[in-house]
Amino acid sequence: MRVLSGIQSSGALHLGNYFGAMKQHIELQHENECFYFIANYHALTTIQDAERLQQLTFDVAADYLALGLDPNRVAFFRQTDVPEVTELTWILATVTGKGLLERAHSFKDKTAKGLPVSMGLFCYPLLMAADILIYRSDIVPVGQDQVQHIEMTQDIAGYFNSTYGEVFVRPEPRLNQTPVVPGLDGQKMSKSYGNTIELFGDAGTIKKKIMSIKTDSTPVEAPKDPQRCNVFALLKLLASPEETAEWERRYRAGGMGYGEAKKRLAELYEEKFGRLRAQRAAWAARPDDVEDILRAGGKRARAVAQEVMESVRRACGLSARPR
Repeated sequence: MRVLSGIQSSGALHLGNYFGAMKQHIELQHENECFYFIANYHALTTIQDAERLQQLTFDVAADYLALGLDPNRVAFFRQTDVPEVTELTWILATVTGKGLLERAHSFKDKTAKGLPVSMGLFCYPLLMAADILIYRSDIVPVGQDQVQHIEMTQDIAGYFNSTYGEVFVRPEPRLNQTPVVPGLDGQKMSKSYGNTIELFGDAGTIKKKIMSIKTDSTPVEAPKDPQRCNVFALLKLLASPEETAEWERRYRAGGMGYGEAKKRLAELYEEKFGRLRAQRAAWAARPDDVEDILRAGGKRARAVAQEVMESVRRACGLSARPR
């Protein structure tokens, strides 16, 4: 099966990124043909500082490599190393109705808040569809909140195929088992909310953040509902099933303060990511090697994209006439 996924280079990666996508990406590389890209075209909707975008793109690459992504197994590349994706975006735009794009959550959420919306954000689903379809992807691993994008891609592929013939395969979402990861304030963990716990922050800073996680005012001696606690939601992602069950029992029994759970969460974070800091630092010190990996992945991905685009051009009548 061919697996495709991308992640934006719009800020430091965090626990929400890891449990929502990256963990699944690393696991899937051992059983499938995987294409993973750093979505720097997409990042332009929020990052419009050239040096910062370049640095963030490098940081995403170093994070993935430190976590165990194997560039010998995976085509790992920058979105912009395959310029054909923007050509396909335009072609898909010619068969897609405006109404579909207006139903996108990202567009509706911003307009509901009265925030300005660029055409880049409005057309985001088209570029995402192109990202998926140009590699004839079978599976797209996503969290529940991203399923709409895959459904829109299926619709867009259907519009093209019904107009020009069967060129694109129908991609299917692969849901992970992780619910929405809460941030420090209880909202979904997101760079745009400023409520994240970064993957490779230093131990002191991360512990301070964890100790600041929003909780209710239930007294120490009173029973607590673990299913409504942001700390427990994060703790069970890092703890073993046996330890999670014990914490759930303690929550319901009472006599335990949230501070205890926060301290254990900080320990679990350090056990998981602290040991990887040296690997992350090693990749950060090898920018030329990281660049070589991205370029090699880009060449592999572009070869597939060019083949698909030739089929698209022929279907649309954009290819030169044979002599």
